Amino acid sequence: MSEVARRRFLQGAGVLGVAGALGTGTASASGRYQWLSGDHHTHTQYSYDGMYTVEQQIRGALRHGTDWLVITDHGHASHEAHSVEATAADLQRARKKFPHLLLWHGMEWNVPGAEHATLFLEDCRDEAGVLRDFERQFDWRLNGQEASSPANERKALDAIRFLQTKIRNGTMKSALVFVNHPMRNGRVAPHELRNMRDLAPDIVVGMEGAPGAQGDGDPLRGPGGHRGGYANSPGSNSYAPYPPEAYKTYGGFDWMTAKVGGVWDSLLAEGLGWWITSNSDSHFNSRDTIVRVPEPGDQFDLTGKHLDPVEGPPQVLPPYVDFFPCEFSRTVVGATRRTRGAVMEGLRAGRAWVSHGGLVDDLRFQVYASGGTETMGGRLRVRRGSDVTVLVKARLATRPNSAGFVPRLRRLDLIKGEVTGRSSSETLATPHVKVERSYEPRWHYAVFTHTFRNVREPFYLRLRGTDGNRGAFEPQADTPGAANPWEDLWCYTNPIFVEVR
Repeated sequence: MSEVARRRFLQGAGVLGVAGALGTGTASASGRYQWLSGDHHTHTQYSYDGMYTVEQQIRGALRHGTDWLVITDHGHASHEAHSVEATAADLQRARKKFPHLLLWHGMEWNVPGAEHATLFLEDCRDEAGVLRDFERQFDWRLNGQEASSPANERKALDAIRFLQTKIRNGTMKSALVFVNHPMRNGRVAPHELRNMRDLAPDIVVGMEGAPGAQGDGDPLRGPGGHRGGYANSPGSNSYAPYPPEAYKTYGGFDWMTAKVGGVWDSLLAEGLGWWITSNSDSHFNSRDTIVRVPEPGDQFDLTGKHLDPVEGPPQVLPPYVDFFPCEFSRTVVGATRRTRGAVMEGLRAGRAWVSHGGLVDDLRFQVYASGGTETMGGRLRVRRGSDVTVLVKARLATRPNSAGFVPRLRRLDLIKGEVTGRSSSETLATPHVKVERSYEPRWHYAVFTHTFRNVREPFYLRLRGTDGNRGAFEPQADTPGAANPWEDLWCYTNPIFVEVR
């Protein structure tokens, strides 16, 4: 690479100029993207197991630097009957009151034949009506199609076709679906991920790389149990080939994501764009002084809404210990504009990275060759025999997180996987993945490069980082007594593909 080309590359990546602070929506030094922090999995009093008002959830999110937020209350008979229009009205008021926050009315879909997924829409006419119609037809809590069976899996695909029809007829511009906490119960099989993604790669685009409810593992502010509520074992609806260790989190991340050469890598090895996010799944938040008030046992069943919670003493032993959006988990998306459509486009493109506990303030990841430059989610096309250079830029944390300390990023791993083409729909692993190189950041602002010479075959690259507190090179299983979320922090990027012609 010539010195002129190198400097242009570094300028484009923001290395020769300080990029904007994370969570402020400030554009990168290249001016190409705004990097916006958000959460697509949150609950309110309109969930049978939730508590917060819409405004309380928003205020908590804004305290922690949230730029975009999706409200995703559970599908439920009482929710479908009573809650959809009420939620829409609350969100309409909230958009006027908090105009700087990009806010969606979504839902947590009980997927037939599987478990849960986030659904949200772009520029939808009669958004509440479409969501209610979808819930009534395709949510297993309403139609009884929970069990893992071919017929129920076909129903899930019918639901995706319903969304495609709404897009084609102009009812809405687009929709996104992310599979939530995929290995909490092991009820979404690899072929279900592939089938939904193959049917609608512009709608079903990824999964939660890490679940919410991370505070469940905190022995000081929570029960000291399992991060993400991953305390389960295989059940009657679980996919039998999943091994027992798959039902745990590893450094807070789902086994599908955390295992190098595992399910996520097996999808990427097929060349599939399959992206990860990280969210709060906020229901009852750690150390919060907003508490549920006593109410009749049939309150939610009759009204689709819990009574407004009030200020009180900190909650003691809530059913879940979550965090407010972006308090612990955040998904940072590169958007061309500060609009809902641009955030959805960034998520659809895989232009995102995720982090826990404020481990890094900013993380940029690009690859460069004579054919151009690509960032996360991109596909760089190069001539056979080309050199490909990776640039990683990290801005380390300088301010205390909500637990009161400044985390330290001790290692970044550059992971390389071969793209080998389509395989069996039941594939769980690929052997063609390795940690190519590791970096140890030593300063507040760290820049690393790595060059692949004479590239002959297609591959992909992704990053992960750690505070190194658990000692081992690979993330370790989170088990009670060794699952404090603040003591084992990780960050991950989505991949960049290098295609050879």
